[in-house]
Amino acid sequence: MWRTRKGTHMPLELPIELHLLIWSVALCLVQMVIAVAGATLQVGLPRLAGNREPLPDFTGWAGRATRAHRNMLESLVLFAVLVLVAQVAGRANEMTALGAQLFFWARLAYAVVYLVGIPWVRTGVWAVSVVGLILIFLQLV
Repeated sequence: MWRTRKGTHMPLELPIELHLLIWSVALCLVQMVIAVAGATLQVGLPRLAGNREPLPDFTGWAGRATRAHRNMLESLVLFAVLVLVAQVAGRANEMTALGAQLFFWARLAYAVVYLVGIPWVRTGVWAVSVVGLILIFLQLV
């Protein structure tokens, strides 16, 4: 939980789950930039800056980057809710910390593996990130 140092309003170090939530947001932002760069290379900036009707499906690494980013957005919502509820409810513990670590590192690996295009490994690291979510969830029910 948030505590302050004696006599100051400066917070003590955040719990690892919240640090990893912040880093997960940073990862999502990096994925967004990579996806936009790929889209720009395929259709050009003027077309992306327009109304985007109709844009073709992106292919190759640009398409994979876009899909990986969308998947991260979906997963990040679940991770954020679980981490924040664990913190507010005072249910954070070693298992929620482990779950958060599994989620973050698996999502980082997932982003790289998806961008490079290694299908079965991608599915495996995605599954590890889901295990991380489940570990946190189980501490809340």
